[in-house]
Amino acid sequence: MNAYYSKFESFASVDGPGVRSVLFLTGCPFRCIYCHNPETWSEKGKEISPEEAFKMLSKYKPYWKNNGGITISGGEPLLHLDFLIELFQLCKEKGISCCIDTAGGPFTKEEPFLSKFNELLKYTDLFLMDIKAIDDKLHKMITGKTNKNVIEMFRYLNEKNVPIWIRYVLVPGYTDSLEVLNSTRDFINTLSNVKRVEVLPYHPFGMPKYEKLGIPYKLKDTNMPRKESVNLAKEILEKI
Repeated sequence: MNAYYSKFESFASVDGPGVRSVLFLTGCPFRCIYCHNPETWSEKGKEISPEEAFKMLSKYKPYWKNNGGITISGGEPLLHLDFLIELFQLCKEKGISCCIDTAGGPFTKEEPFLSKFNELLKYTDLFLMDIKAIDDKLHKMITGKTNKNVIEMFRYLNEKNVPIWIRYVLVPGYTDSLEVLNSTRDFINTLSNVKRVEVLPYHPFGMPKYEKLGIPYKLKDTNMPRKESVNLAKEILEKI
């Protein structure tokens, strides 16, 4: 099953362990107010087969060292389960580490999604998962969608003992209050499969893309978080 992608990076150091090759697939159910890649919301992009993706990404294997590999990001990779399964099967035949960077938007325990997801888990070494917000109302403000199925995905991966890294975007006025940070910490503490938590300070990197695409940028008057706020968030979340 083919998929569509917007870009790929050959030497990424922030998308999983070690140096990794990253493919950014298109399509996303969320409309995050701070998204850096609004061009990936639509499923339009360059078509690619699992075999073509494997060839394009794996040729950089000599540069990955011992703990590098391939990461599939987006957009939202879980919209492309068939593609991921085929690609990761090819990777595992060559002993390549596979990582998925997801916000969990498409997750459901309904079929046929769950059976395909379980098949994908056989070949996936790590999930990079975003926590947009634990509170459902705040999650809807940030993404436009509920987080009930996202929370369900966190629980499910925990049950399956699949390793995850959590990334948390610190946005002034949205995700930086002590109440929100403490509730996020309390939720993470219920999970036993979390290997790392990373606080990412909000930055308006994506604003020029919104202007180019003619999309209103809701955070145009929002400043980057102060150093004190970032340090507090790191103290609460990264030391879990």
